[in-house]
This record gives sequence, structure tokens and C-alpha cells, in this order.
Amino acid sequence: MGSPPAVVLYEAARGRKAIAQLNLAGVDEAYEVQAELVALSQERVVGMKMGLTSRAKMAQVGVNEVIWGRLTEAMRVADGGEVDVGRFIHPRVEPEVAFLVKDGAIERVAPALEIIDSRYADFKFTLPDVIADNTSAAAFVIGPWCELPSDVDNLGVLLEIDGRVVQVGSTAAILGDPRRAFEAGVALAGRHGVRPQDGWVFLAGAATAAVPLQAGVHVRAVVEKLGTAAVRAC
Repeated sequence: MGSPPAVVLYEAARGRKAIAQLNLAGVDEAYEVQAELVALSQERVVGMKMGLTSRAKMAQVGVNEVIWGRLTEAMRVADGGEVDVGRFIHPRVEPEVAFLVKDGAIERVAPALEIIDSRYADFKFTLPDVIADNTSAAAFVIGPWCELPSDVDNLGVLLEIDGRVVQVGSTAAILGDPRRAFEAGVALAGRHGVRPQDGWVFLAGAATAAVPLQAGVHVRAVVEKLGTAAVRAC
């Protein structure tokens, strides 16, 4: 008998080696594996993230259902800091909108970057498989927190690599309004007994498709009215 799925995923991440798809049976099993995977890491959970909240991302990975995953303290990278891409398998980066949680609601908002890194070969997976893999969560960067504007439903978003714009999008791509992603995420996580805690970070989802992240580049997300978040890959 082979190792449990969570152990297979954990060892793939530790060894930075892509694996074949697990072909898990269903979503409920997948979320159980996700919880086991994060528990194996022994990392403190500091938030949650949404996945596949835009048509661009759904098309990019070939699935069509909104999902959620867990963020841990070890994934946090300081705004303007450095991230070692050598710790990943085949990382990609995308611009996001982040919310700060208080009393189960949105307290503040910030521009953000998420680095995703599927443990599956060629970044190909089924919906249950990507859920089990903690929605490809690898690292995140949060820009300055600010008051939540009344109109976050159609803000312009840019993703820059070394000062060159490589992706253009809008927060409207995040379920039409990032706040809807928050509501959906709270509801989905609640089905599995998870409730956002005060101080948690909530990544609402990507406004554009993700792009490959290579060492030596400077990446910046620019979100209209919210500001910027940046990281240097080394």
C-alpha cells in the first residue's frame, strides 16, 4: 500500500519534485487531504485563499469551480522583500486583492501577490487534486492595508515584471466583485468547520492569469485605488 495522499503531497513539496495526479474521488475527500497536508507542515494557519475565481484562471488550469485553501505563516513574504524560488517546483505569480478579517467580516483591504506552485507535473490536475494540494498555495505578499472603498468591483489591475506590464485585468474578474469571493469563501470553509479568525488574511482571488516566476526578476502588482505590492525573486 502506498503512502497516504497528504504524505505524498508533503514529500513532493519538501523534495521540490513534481508528482503524477492523485485522481482523488471527490471534493469532500480532497478537503480532508488538504487539512492533513497543512497539519503535516506544522505551520500556523494565518488566513485563507480563494482559487479559480476568474474565468482566466479556470481556463488556465482546466477546471470550473471556486475552491479555497489555507495560508500559513511560513508562506508570508514581506512587501518589497525577497523570495527564494529555489524552494518551489514551477512557481507562478498573480496579482490579488487581500482582505483583513475582523469579527468574521472585512475590516481592511490591500493589494497583494500570490505565488502558486502545483505539486503536480505540468501544472495539470483535477479539481479534487488541486483542492488536496491546498489550491497550489506557496507564498503571498501583502501591500499596505487601507480602508475598504465602496467600489472595489471594477478596479484596474496590472502585473509587472521588471517594470514591464505582463498582465492587465480588473477586480471584476474576481466573481464580479472581490467581496463576493469573501462571502463564498466563508460559506465554503464553513462547510468544513473552518471559520475566519480575527487578524486572518483573506486572498480573494487573482484578477489575471498567473505567469511563471523566475529568479532575478522584480514583480509588482498595481491595484487602482489600493496601491502596490512587490517582491523580488532570487
